[in-house]
Amino acid sequence: MSVLGGHPPRWLQRARAGSAGAGAGALTAERTHGHTAAVVGSSAELLDVALPWLATGLADGDLTVLACDPETTDQLRDALGADGADLVSDPGIALHGTRPPDAVGALRLLVERAGECTTGRVRVLGMPSFGSAARDRHETQRFEAVLNLLFAGAPVDRLCVYDRRVLSPDAVASATATHPHLLAGGNVFTNRGYRRPETYVRSLPIPREPMEERPPAFAVDGARSLPHFRHQLRAALAAHVPDRERCQDLHLAVSEIAANAFRHGVPPVSARVWASADRVVCTITDRGTGAADELAGFQPAHGTDLSRGGMGLWLARKLWDHVDLVAAPTGLTVRLSTSLR
Repeated sequence: MSVLGGHPPRWLQRARAGSAGAGAGALTAERTHGHTAAVVGSSAELLDVALPWLATGLADGDLTVLACDPETTDQLRDALGADGADLVSDPGIALHGTRPPDAVGALRLLVERAGECTTGRVRVLGMPSFGSAARDRHETQRFEAVLNLLFAGAPVDRLCVYDRRVLSPDAVASATATHPHLLAGGNVFTNRGYRRPETYVRSLPIPREPMEERPPAFAVDGARSLPHFRHQLRAALAAHVPDRERCQDLHLAVSEIAANAFRHGVPPVSARVWASADRVVCTITDRGTGAADELAGFQPAHGTDLSRGGMGLWLARKLWDHVDLVAAPTGLTVRLSTSLR
């Protein structure tokens, strides 16, 4: 990474702060295991960061994976020459065209596949997709934090490259909060700006959907029975989601959230639906006062044994673009929102 004026950027200075001695904060590549971030600002910096990382993985016998947009993937393959053909491409694990539960599932499949490799390890070079809207950035920031828990101890070395040419300043800043290590100048440093995922996720402001400022298209308070409640929600969604299969998917997730409210929440249970030509928002609220677990739903609550249930939030995150748990003194609200385009 280039350093203007000969001084490390402020984010790297903060990450190194407190290290005793000139190289005390540096780690060798062999000692690093887990989740590392690098910030770049040019194509040259991208190549300086990415090519040694990928070449090391290929030489060691790791399952070496690119999780980037197509243009960057082609650029890196070309730069590696013949070795580039050995790279696996899976952009979905960096949220390019996927939602978090599917990205988690794809990465777990890669871990299983890596068992056949020399090292048994997955090495990923990813460029996380943040989107352009605040709600999309929030989703990716949360995902990057949660990965540290979901894959703690797993044989995965993941380097996330943040390109300040295309990302917003808050997206770039989040790299420090969500990665235990930072890569700069060819060295990996323990990141002293890293924040525990639970603390960081709950500190993120939840973007409010603008349409929530106007009266809802559908509202029900004090729902008396789950079957009737589900029927009402189906009708409300069908009135605004013309694609039948899409409507069925959205309703399946909402039904599971409604069931959670009846089974585990505190009555009364209420719902609101807002809709426009290109977006729909649904909230389910009960009077429960338990803390909102923002880490829930990125995988089934009981792992691969789906017969045990615990799939409500997981299905919601799979089928809706955004799922937020909003805790208040008056109760817990699960808010689901998605684009219809």
